[in-house]
Amino acid sequence: MPAPKLFVLTHGCQMNEYDSAKMADVLARSHGYIRTHDAEEADLLLLNTCSIREKAQEKVFSELGRWRDWKNADPRRLIGVGGCVASQEGQAIARRAPQVDLVFGPQTLHRLPQLVDQARAEGRTAVDVSFPEIEKFDCLPAPRAEGPTAFVSVMEGCSKYCSFCVVPYTRGTEISRPLDSVLLEIAQLAGQGVREVTLLGQNVNAYRGRMGDTDETCDLALLIHYVAQIPGILRIRFTTSHPAEFGDALIEAFAEQPKLCAYLHLPVQSGSDRILGMMKRGYTRADFLRKIGRVREARPGLSVSTDFIVGFPGETDDDFARTLELIAEVGFDCAYSFLYSARPGTPAANLRDGVPLEVKQQRLSMLQHRIRQFDDAFRQSLVGSVQPVLVERPARLGHGQMAGRISANRVVNFDAPADSIGRVLDVRITETAANSLRGQLLDTPLAA
Repeated sequence: MPAPKLFVLTHGCQMNEYDSAKMADVLARSHGYIRTHDAEEADLLLLNTCSIREKAQEKVFSELGRWRDWKNADPRRLIGVGGCVASQEGQAIARRAPQVDLVFGPQTLHRLPQLVDQARAEGRTAVDVSFPEIEKFDCLPAPRAEGPTAFVSVMEGCSKYCSFCVVPYTRGTEISRPLDSVLLEIAQLAGQGVREVTLLGQNVNAYRGRMGDTDETCDLALLIHYVAQIPGILRIRFTTSHPAEFGDALIEAFAEQPKLCAYLHLPVQSGSDRILGMMKRGYTRADFLRKIGRVREARPGLSVSTDFIVGFPGETDDDFARTLELIAEVGFDCAYSFLYSARPGTPAANLRDGVPLEVKQQRLSMLQHRIRQFDDAFRQSLVGSVQPVLVERPARLGHGQMAGRISANRVVNFDAPADSIGRVLDVRITETAANSLRGQLLDTPLAA
């Protein structure tokens, strides 16, 4: 019998990408599923959902409507919904979309084999959206590298309860993996050729992993220093941080640890203290500026990206002007910006959303234009410099070129041999392109 095929469609953040890879690993070990990129040939289709974006639930059911025809054509085919929308909706997904066989949350993806067997045996939807804390990581297969970079989840959930955010309700409160578990996974990945790891968490700088059999805990800064000692690891990144917990030790890590990349993603959401208060972010504009100033002193040339929510309920022209002023003060060279839309079950959903859609859209366009100006200036400032580039893959446009990233998280395309993947090469930046840089390979590899 041919091996069954698995198709996974992922919405959302790096955490969801990480979770999707683990779903594939779990099902490969238990049932021999082979991952495919062709949904129509799959025996099991999984939709890994995200509830952060606008109308997330409707997008899920729209996708499931398309999948229903494939299910009708072959009733033996299974359909599953995981991730944050599954955690929110639970059994309601099965009532609204009876073609769904499995519903599971972010904390129960390791139970997929049992859910598959249950759905086949009982002929009805198997649902598990519970929160079994850290059990997931104890049950996952050994990590499998897919190139020289890898995501490693070090904690789950968030305990900040920002007024607009569903994460505490869909992924639970903050739970950190033990230090030894994280280091073992990274060492296994390094042994398979991974040279750069990104430490993941919804609020990753709240990491407090238990150290061995003691009552002591390891924070993110100390974890970074431990990871840097693992043979083969050349670069370390982390995301996503919360400004309220971006403390002294983490700032010092940027000064002390050369393997920590010169890139920081620190979501600010708004430049208005009034809006930050309504969002329950736990810091002020001045707090944020002080921390950015200190970390830039610790690491000159740091690239700083952020998140913005535009049109939060009650946002005035003056509030938005404060946000534009903050962009100019910090000089963010990258930002992920979104129109506010209410998330069911969050406190902000009870606020009157009095900002007209056309005003939100105008503000978003203005903000994104301003960020592009800083992005263009930052990329232009790199032209002529020599940058160490970790080669990740062939360039998407081909032509015999390879693609990799500089420490400041910009992609560079340049001519290089195909066997250079996983090496750090010296590249002179020659020009900027729409979303990347172009460069010229210098002679000597820096590391392998």
